[in-house]
Amino acid sequence: MSAAAVLTVDPVRSRRFRLIAVFAVTQTVGYGAMIQAFTVLLVPMSQALAVSRTEIAAAATISTLIGALAAVPVGNLLDRYGGRALMTAGSALGVGAVLLWSQAQSLAQLYAAFTLIGLALATSTYEAAFAVLVVATEPEHRDSAIVAVTTVVGLATSLYYFFAGWLETQLGWRTTLMVLAIGFAVIVVPAHLWAVPGRAAHTSRVAQRTGVRLGDALRDRKFWLLVVSFVAQSGSTSAFLLMMVTYFRDIGYSPVSAAALPIAVGVTQIAARLALAPLARRFGMTSVTGVSFALQGAGLLALPLAGTSLPLTLACIVAFSTGYGTSVIARPSIVADSFGVPQFAGILAVMTVPIALSRAGAPLAATWLGDWRFLVVIGLAALLAAIALIPLSRTPPVDHPPVPPQDAVTGPNCGATP
Repeated sequence: MSAAAVLTVDPVRSRRFRLIAVFAVTQTVGYGAMIQAFTVLLVPMSQALAVSRTEIAAAATISTLIGALAAVPVGNLLDRYGGRALMTAGSALGVGAVLLWSQAQSLAQLYAAFTLIGLALATSTYEAAFAVLVVATEPEHRDSAIVAVTTVVGLATSLYYFFAGWLETQLGWRTTLMVLAIGFAVIVVPAHLWAVPGRAAHTSRVAQRTGVRLGDALRDRKFWLLVVSFVAQSGSTSAFLLMMVTYFRDIGYSPVSAAALPIAVGVTQIAARLALAPLARRFGMTSVTGVSFALQGAGLLALPLAGTSLPLTLACIVAFSTGYGTSVIARPSIVADSFGVPQFAGILAVMTVPIALSRAGAPLAATWLGDWRFLVVIGLAALLAAIALIPLSRTPPVDHPPVPPQDAVTGPNCGATP
C-alpha cells in the first residue's frame, strides 16, 4: 500500500475506532448512572421515602414515557444535524438529573428528576449513539462497530449492578448517586463533545448514502412486523431487568447475591453478541434474532421453576440474556438494512415510540404482579416477539434508491410525496 493510501485510510479507521471507544465508555457510565443504579437502589429508596415499590418504579415509567415523547423530534434532529451538540447537551442534562435524584425527598421530586432522565436517555444513549454510528461508519463496518460498543457496555453495565450495590452498602443510596453523577460529568460530557462528528461531517456522510423516505417505511409491512416484535421483546426485557434483583431477594437470595446475579447477563451478552455477526452472515440477522427471542421467552418461563437453585437460575438468565444481547444489535442493523441510512434516525425513532411505551408499562405491570406471575407474562411476550419475525426471516437486505438531499433532513412529514 502506498504512503498516500495509508494517509487516506488511517484517519478514517482512527476516527471509527475513537468513536467506538468513546461510546463504549460513555454508554456504560450513562446507563450505569441512570438505569442500573435505579434497579439496585429501588428497595432502599422505597424504604427511605416510605412509599411502595410500585410508586418508586413509576419513576422509571415516567422517564420512559418522556423518552417516547422526545424520540421523534430527537430522531429528526439527529438526521438533520448529527449527534455532537445533542449528545453533549443530553449528557450534561443527565448529570443534573442524577444529582437532583440524589436529593429527592418526595415522590414529586423523584418524578421530576426522572422526567429529566428521560430526556437525557433519549438524547445521549443507545438510540442517539446508533444513529451516529450508522452514518459515521461504512456499511461493512456498521454491525461490527455496534457489536463492539454493545459488548463492552453489556458487560460493564452489568458490573454496575454490583458496583452500585456495594456503594449503597458503604455510603447510602444518596451518596452513591452523587458519586455516579460526578463520574458522569467528568467522563461523558467532554467525551461526546470531543469524539462525536459535528454537523458538517454528518451532512457530508449522509449525502453519500441511500435509503427510503420515512413515509415509505411506514407503509411497509416489514416495518410493522418489526414494531410488533421489538415492542413485545423490549417490554419483556425492561420488566425483567428492573425487577430481577428485587425478585431474587424476595425468593431468598441475599442482597449481595441478588445484586451479583446480573453479572451473568453481561457475560452472556458478550457471547451472544460475538456470535451474532458470523451467525447472521450464515442464517440471516432476522432468523438469528427470532431464535434468540424464543430462547429469552423459554428462559423467563422456566425461571419460576428454578427457585433458589443457582445452576438452574443461571441457565435461565443465560437464555434470557441471549435475546437481550441480540436485540440491541439486531434492531439498528435490521432497520438500516431494510430502510437505508439518510432517514435512519427518524425511522428508528418512530419505532422507538411504541417500544418506549412498552418499556414504560411492562415494569409497572411486573411490580404490580410482584411474584412469579410477571415472569410468565413477560416470557410469553418474548415468544410473541419471536413469532412476529418468522415472516421476515427469509427476506434479504434491499438496495435502496438515493434520497434527495432536501428529503434527508425533513421533519415528521418527510414521507410525503413531492
